[in-house]
Amino acid sequence: MIQVSSVSKSFGNIKAVKNVSFSIERGEIFGILGPNGAGKSTIVNILSTLVRSDQGDVIMDGINIRDHGDAVKLIIGVVPQEIALYDELSAVGNLMFWGGLYRIPKSELRANVQKTLEIVDLVNRKDDQIKTFSGGMKRRINIACSLLHQPKILLLDEPTVGVDPQNRNHIFELIEKLHQEGMTIIYTTHYMEEAERFCEKIAIIDVGQIIAQGTLKELRKFSGVKDLLTIKLADASHVTIDRITSENPSFRFDSASSSLKVECGNVGNDISLVVGRIQKSGGVIDRISTQGTNLEAVYLKLTGKELRD
Repeated sequence: MIQVSSVSKSFGNIKAVKNVSFSIERGEIFGILGPNGAGKSTIVNILSTLVRSDQGDVIMDGINIRDHGDAVKLIIGVVPQEIALYDELSAVGNLMFWGGLYRIPKSELRANVQKTLEIVDLVNRKDDQIKTFSGGMKRRINIACSLLHQPKILLLDEPTVGVDPQNRNHIFELIEKLHQEGMTIIYTTHYMEEAERFCEKIAIIDVGQIIAQGTLKELRKFSGVKDLLTIKLADASHVTIDRITSENPSFRFDSASSSLKVECGNVGNDISLVVGRIQKSGGVIDRISTQGTNLEAVYLKLTGKELRD
């Protein structure tokens, strides 16, 4: 559906995107995860034809965007990071204006406006001026504007920044609905829990470069990050700890938490084996906590730093 090949873009001396390549299947949610300033929005701007890349090619639904930008605009919906609405117009007024840019016949456009207002659950506010809307409601109308021409591909650039929990849930439900209907979605974010929740494949980007990409399972394998068992012993004396760790070299004792830490390939499969080894070495377990490998652990391992805002 989408093929990005060796795309680069510089602004003066700043290399915003460096030799980026990825592919997206039809109906897939593809996440681009990285901090602010990593190059996410530049990639979205290139895909939406707002910015022309210095090199590389982008093919969207069989169309080369470099040669056929106008044709691409008809099949993509773009939700920019910055809200693009007119405060003095109503919700319907904004939707009619933005939909009119696609030259949709008036009768069809009115029907599409009603449908998108239902999708974003704001029919009851359709005649209110946008300036009376909360930030989260404005973002929902922003998304509605991108759906008026029934695009095949949706580009969402940080769609939940500054959004309250209630509106965030509305946006989440909308994304899940569009996904179920088969829409191809590109989702940029610096919120790991969102990328982990929605995205079937994720590209981790920093300083304009993709560090790794794939499913969470593939990223986990690539990073080498493992599940973690934390075991609190009833007796954490030096004698007991020394005996357990000497007989099980892969076990380590964390003095800060006074617990054993054991990395394992799959916590569900390995926990009974670990418990058995501790008991065989004379250890008495007080409690066990488990931590599966999440996207945050993978990101930290691959980048060596926390995800900054």
